[in-house]
Amino acid sequence: MLYDIMLFLHVVGAVGMGIYAILPFMAGQFRKLSGAAQEGLASGLVTGGRIGQFALVIQLLTGGYLISQGDTDYATSWMIVILVIFVAIGALTGIVQGPIRKIAAAAKEGRDASSFIGKVRTFSVIILVLFLVMLWIMTNPWA
Repeated sequence: MLYDIMLFLHVVGAVGMGIYAILPFMAGQFRKLSGAAQEGLASGLVTGGRIGQFALVIQLLTGGYLISQGDTDYATSWMIVILVIFVAIGALTGIVQGPIRKIAAAAKEGRDASSFIGKVRTFSVIILVLFLVMLWIMTNPWA
C-alpha cells in the first residue's frame, strides 16, 4: 500500500518536473514580448521553477524509497550518477531564478534585459538536457 502511494507521488513529481521540459521554449519567448508581458512571463517562470524544485525533492525522496523497496538490485554507480544529476538540476534551477527575477525587474523599470534572457535560455537548455539524460538513465538502469 505504501509502495503504491510512493509510486503515485513519484509520478506526480515527474509531472511537476515537466516545467523543465518547457522552460527553454518559454524562455525563448522573452524577446518577442513587451516589457509588461516579460514581467508577467518572468513571474510565472519563477513560480513554475519553485514548483519544479519542490517536485525535484519529491522525486528524490520517493525514488529513494522505491529503490529501497524494489526487487531490482541497482548498481551503486547508477545511484551516484542519478544523485549527481539531481544535484546539478537542483543547483541550475536555483541559479536560473536570479536572471529570471532580473528580467522581471528590468521589464518593470523599462530597461533592456537581453543579457539576462541569454543566461536564462542557456541555463534552461542545460537543465532540459540534464532532465532528459536523467529520464533516460532512470528508465534504463544498469546492474
